[in-house]
Amino acid sequence: MDTLTAIHTRCSIGKVKPDPLPRDLIEKLLAAGAQAPNHHAVRPWRFIVLTGAGRERLGGAMAQELHERKPDTPAEGLQAERAKALRAPVLIAVAADKPAEAKVVEIENVCAAAAAAQNILLAAHALGLGAIWRTGPAATAAVVKHSLGLTPDQHLLGFIYVGYPLAEPAVPQRPNFADRTTWLE
Repeated sequence: MDTLTAIHTRCSIGKVKPDPLPRDLIEKLLAAGAQAPNHHAVRPWRFIVLTGAGRERLGGAMAQELHERKPDTPAEGLQAERAKALRAPVLIAVAADKPAEAKVVEIENVCAAAAAAQNILLAAHALGLGAIWRTGPAATAAVVKHSLGLTPDQHLLGFIYVGYPLAEPAVPQRPNFADRTTWLE
């Protein structure tokens, strides 16, 4: 699949089969992510790959975050939050480092990590996988970041859920760029 076709046909796929993905396929996604542009070649992204019990631990942290934020949440609500981490056989948490050098601007690191996430999504699509980038309150919660081994000053951009799609996705309607573009000549 050529690059422009991948860009124009990629869509978020939230329903995937529970079948595990081979490690070499996951590594192809990570290698694509690591090709993202980044200022000063600092490679600020962090990828945390969750499979098996790793997803269950993340689900526990997500349920804990919900309970801390909304203590009156019933047990069923906490269980539903816990189950979110099990919606795909692979989750890739994408984070960005805080700059370690004065010449590096923090937003540049966040943008580079976001570009890495997009590369992962495009690579998943090109490889015939289904993927969706999810955020929500868990992505900014200290307990969730800690469960992933991240420090408080690292940004967690969200989770990319990856698996084999349950169904062939429809080609999405794509927005035009015209209403968001200004030409200065």
